[in-house]
Amino acid sequence: MTTTTLHIEHPISDTATRTAAFSGFAEHRRRAGVLAERILQPDDDPAYIVVDLDFADAKAARAFRTFLEQRVWADPASSPGLRGTPIARVLVQT
Repeated sequence: MTTTTLHIEHPISDTATRTAAFSGFAEHRRRAGVLAERILQPDDDPAYIVVDLDFADAKAARAFRTFLEQRVWADPASSPGLRGTPIARVLVQT
């Protein structure tokens, strides 16, 4: 099965705040069809995060990206650990 990945990168305020905010949207991710998630940080930058969310198809990944852009990242109360503007791309295997 080929998966599609929603790849997200952005600066964070701190890991604990980011972890709590991310955990608060677990049910949204499940309902959106996230099949797997990976959270990574550069080993030389604790103030930056990379998140990969896998979906069955690009349509689901794009829909979740829209949800994040319009409902989560647009509201500072919903994204307290976020610093700066996220880069979010839908990636497909070739």
